Amino acid sequence: MPSQDLAQMPTTEVPRLDHTDAPASPESGGEEAFDKDAVDQRDVDTSEDYVYTDVQEISAKAKASDYFTLLATGFALVSDGYQNNLATVFNPIFKILYKSYYTSAVSTRVSNALLIGEIIGQVGVGLICDLVGRKTAMVATTMLIVVGGILATASSGSTPAGLLWMLTVSRGMVGVGVGGEYPACSTSASESANEKFGRDRGKVFILVTNLMLSIGGPIVISIFLLIINAAGYKGTTSHEDLYKLAYTWRICMGIGVFIPLSVFYFRLKMMNSKLYRRNAIRKSPPYALIFKRYWRTLLGTAGTWFLYDFVTFPNGIFSSTIISGVIPGAGLVRTMEWTLLLSVLSLPGVFAGAWVVKYTGRRNLLMMGFSGYIIFGLIVGCECSYEKITKIIPLFIVFYAFMQSSGNFGPGNMEGTISAESYPTSIRGTCYGFSAAVGKAGAAIGTQCFTPIQNHLGKKYTFIIAACCGALGVALAYFFVEDKGKDMLEKEDEAWRQYLVEHGKGDVVMGDGSEGEVRAEGNAEKGELSFRE
Repeated sequence: MPSQDLAQMPTTEVPRLDHTDAPASPESGGEEAFDKDAVDQRDVDTSEDYVYTDVQEISAKAKASDYFTLLATGFALVSDGYQNNLATVFNPIFKILYKSYYTSAVSTRVSNALLIGEIIGQVGVGLICDLVGRKTAMVATTMLIVVGGILATASSGSTPAGLLWMLTVSRGMVGVGVGGEYPACSTSASESANEKFGRDRGKVFILVTNLMLSIGGPIVISIFLLIINAAGYKGTTSHEDLYKLAYTWRICMGIGVFIPLSVFYFRLKMMNSKLYRRNAIRKSPPYALIFKRYWRTLLGTAGTWFLYDFVTFPNGIFSSTIISGVIPGAGLVRTMEWTLLLSVLSLPGVFAGAWVVKYTGRRNLLMMGFSGYIIFGLIVGCECSYEKITKIIPLFIVFYAFMQSSGNFGPGNMEGTISAESYPTSIRGTCYGFSAAVGKAGAAIGTQCFTPIQNHLGKKYTFIIAACCGALGVALAYFFVEDKGKDMLEKEDEAWRQYLVEHGKGDVVMGDGSEGEVRAEGNAEKGELSFRE
């Protein structure tokens, strides 16, 4: 069967021969295999030199595209992590600049604008990923982030309320782009890692997704501290200091525009993955069958993602608020320095998870991370320990960081990995986007509930509730999450294809059309479906 690398070659220039008529081996007059993608030279008229050259060029482009995809995914998700953590910086600034206007309700509205936009982007772009293509989705999300970021940076109004409304709408636009990056980047990265790194697919996927998202926080806080210290901010409410805060938050937002632009070229050069070119269902996907087969899997991926984001997002966005609450009179700069330390201390969990996932398995690692929420949430939040721990600031930061790091170690690393591996290529973007959107709904609800919980129940209950979410996460992971780390992505593609045929959908057209019309009943996967130990 011709390789996907021949996808773009005009059929008039590449005559096809019936395999049964072709020579059986090189010794009997046939040609050796062109490369590992099974480009059969017997299918190509090698007497035409230009055909052979075109095959080489297309094959090289397809191979390079996988690396472009992984590179672009990593840099793009740094941008997403940066945008997700900008609220950590501008929330305390706005409380100083617009004290009478920036109430807890307005703060929540501005923070949630990004999250609501992300939910829309995850669902909408998830569908685009499957129905149109990975590349189209990634280019579109980049443009949304850039345009929305420019508008957010330029936010203005005749009153502070007007400025904050413009910022809210602009951040919502950024959110659509950032949310769309989740299914667009992650599905592409998983498919490219499957092709290039085999059994180490999970490790590579973590390093180009969750690690990149996680370092966005330290980057944005570091940039803020560099700018504010270089400006000579003295922590007063003088006109000079207020002016310095006013341009600091705009510079921080403006930098968020340049990060996604840095990968735009690579996205233009990438191709849709080989798996997508072979297995896409672009016309009338059977959504009823999708739900019938994958409802249980969706409950596992979406449910655990909801619990993770319910805990981690408000604890990230309001981390400076939490720290300032236990360090009265610390001031903006000192509070942000402690927040930077907290965000850096949470990073080892990402590296540890990437290192052990091959040995623990996906589901076990997910449950271990949720168990960390239980342990450290109860250590900090218990009646007998909260008052004592919060009086020793370094100890409080360490335990708080352990809780955040356990989130990165388990669910932070695994939600994307499991969601990318649990579904076939033709619906991977849709199901991944849905799971991530449910997670962001959890983030929005958690953000909305954070201040009322602190005000009505007490600050320690944010940690106790995190422990409760950890317990629910362990239960959901145990009963509803499958571990497919030992399987190639092709295995689920083939299982889904067979399911379609068995349920009367064998005539569904598969592939992106580059090789003509291929129906499900004739698109069987004949290679190996599991990794060798």
